[in-house]
Amino acid sequence: MNFLDGSLFPENQQKLVITAAPYGPEWMPSDFPEDIPVTMEEQIQKAVDCYNAGATVLHLHVRELDGKGSKRLSKFNELLAGIRARVPDMILQVGGSISFAPEDDGDTAKWLSDDTRHMLAELQPTPDQVTIAINSNQMNVVEQMCEADVAGTSLADPAMYQAYREMTIPAGPGWVEEHIRRLSEKGIQTHFQLATISQLETVERMMRRNVCNVPLILTWVAIGGGFDAPNIYNLANFVRACPDGSVLTLETSMLNVLPLNMMAIAMGLHVRCGIEDNIWTQRRDRKMGSVEQIEQLVRISREFGREVANGKEAREIYKIGTFYEGADETLAKNGFAPNRKPGQVGFLQHAA
Repeated sequence: MNFLDGSLFPENQQKLVITAAPYGPEWMPSDFPEDIPVTMEEQIQKAVDCYNAGATVLHLHVRELDGKGSKRLSKFNELLAGIRARVPDMILQVGGSISFAPEDDGDTAKWLSDDTRHMLAELQPTPDQVTIAINSNQMNVVEQMCEADVAGTSLADPAMYQAYREMTIPAGPGWVEEHIRRLSEKGIQTHFQLATISQLETVERMMRRNVCNVPLILTWVAIGGGFDAPNIYNLANFVRACPDGSVLTLETSMLNVLPLNMMAIAMGLHVRCGIEDNIWTQRRDRKMGSVEQIEQLVRISREFGREVANGKEAREIYKIGTFYEGADETLAKNGFAPNRKPGQVGFLQHAA
């Protein structure tokens, strides 16, 4: 991404797209009963409340009535239909892990099978996006958490902590390419959840091989534990690696969320918040719900002079419904250099 003179002026930046992640599958309802929805109506209403607060993208997981993460696609269909009817302009982004919460104490926190995850392309009503990880990887979501982060929650249970500490992401190349193909056939946008520059490079190679003809809409997930750490050096390197046609959201965890989101707002990037990422105020004097976190970002963004996108504007920024015809168009639209043709030498750039 290029940062020319004036890039930090709000009049030269896109409006801010806020992604809300209010379902928090790593927590049990007893961890934050005031803000963790359990019944279907509560889960639908939470989406409505997040939208009314200023979030235009909803990162979606589903719970059963017993409070555990649902693995039933019928429940996803029910939630998608309920939200679509209430807030039709909201971008509905299904979390590609489906449910990584352990079934019982001591069980491994794991993603469902390859075939089950492919079924996300069959959801009805069709979501706008499904998130996808690239390259199988460690996902130790508790590595950078401290004792104060988990105090008084289910993650303070050694068995639960260990379950999340050992979690891994299955995302091999064959499965990833097939998943993108199935999503694209159904008109569902792939939203890339990337941990490192090497994963971004894998996405670029897929685009060059004509197997990933989609806009580069991505989130940099800086949670440690196999992912980047949320520091300015990693962020600057990742932003530098992103081509100019990409749309980048920042994600991290716990008390890193607000500082990183403030950087995103200042830089013209986009933000994510909600109890899936953090449940505490910056002083840890109380828990902070998803709606309050959204309202905080709206207030800060307006202090920066940057307006928040509404639902229709967010759809334009995220290029919802856009797909490309082949590798050449995909590379050009996303801002990558073209593929080298026979006889071409030197560094390449797109023709004017």
